[in-house]
Order: sequence, then C-alpha cells, then structure tokens
Amino acid sequence: MISLLLFVPTIYWVHLKVPRLRPVIAFLALIPFVVPPIVMVVGLLHFFKGTPSWFYAQPWGFLAGAYVILAFPYMFFSLDAGFRSIDVHTLTEASQSLGARWTTTLVKVILPNIRAAALAASFLTLAIVMGEFTIANLAAFNTFPIFIQYVNESQGFPAGALTLMSFGITWAAMASLLLIGRKRGVRGAVVPATR
Repeated sequence: MISLLLFVPTIYWVHLKVPRLRPVIAFLALIPFVVPPIVMVVGLLHFFKGTPSWFYAQPWGFLAGAYVILAFPYMFFSLDAGFRSIDVHTLTEASQSLGARWTTTLVKVILPNIRAAALAASFLTLAIVMGEFTIANLAAFNTFPIFIQYVNESQGFPAGALTLMSFGITWAAMASLLLIGRKRGVRGAVVPATR
C-alpha cells in the first residue's frame, strides 16, 4: 500500500510532465537488484539510527521502509508498463476539461485504467515480502520467514506445512491477478465491437 501511494502519483507525474526522467528512474529501480540484501540492511540500519525509536525499533517502521526499497523495481516496471499502455495525456486533458482536479483525475480516471498493473505490482510485492529472510533476520524482527526457520529447527513437518501455506497464498494472489486481467481483456474486446 505504501509503495502504491508513493509510486502511482510519481510515475503518473513523470509520464505526464517529465518523460525524460523515466530512464533515470528505471536506472534507479535496478539498484535494489545490484545491491545485496546484507549490504542494504546494514546501510539502512545505519541510516535509520538517528530516527525516533517508535520508528526504528518497530517492524512497521524499519521493515516497511526496507520493503518499499526492495519492491521498488517490481513496482516501477509494472506500473510503468501500465502507464505506457494508456494515453495519459488525453485522459488527463479530457478529465481536466470537465473540471476535475488532478487528484480526482488520478483516482477516478487513471487508476481504473492501470488497475491490472497496480495489482500485479502489489502481488509481486506480497510475494517478495512473504519470502524475504535476510533483512528481517539481520534487523532482528520476527516475520513469517523467520518463524518458519524457527519452527524448522525443532519440527520439520509443521515448517513444511507453513511453507506450503505461504506458497498457496502467493499462488492465490497470482491466480486472482490472472482472473482480473482476463476480465479486463474480455471487457476491452467487447467495447470496440459494439461501436
């Protein structure tokens, strides 16, 4: 959710106002692939050390920031593909000519048109977070993968069941994305035929 709130308006603004920045942001989006998670978590621990303890010592503070950075490539490239598949300028001009503000345009015009891309980015982020071990382990937070590792040290079968459950959640998310994408494709095929 945090990633969507950050990246949807940013990528919309880039596509609308400064398309020259798109290659720069695409290059920055590749950095989490290049930097190993161990190096990233040590840098983030050092960077967040000056923040208040209610942020630094809580998983919803530190881990949320770390996971936003980790999911940045998946978010950016999915949303960028969604924005490139629509005519952002025409939709924005049509909406503004009818008196809509930019927030209304973003929420009621642009977002429904990139819904499949936003869901794909969200589900990819979910899959990453469900399986991320290194950052949570080094930052000493108890997350689902850490719990699986803890259970695995004493009981093998329950750990296997938890792993299958995490795979099931991820596959269910991806299957729902496939169904939503198919519905949108069928709707898009029907509308031009009726004109």
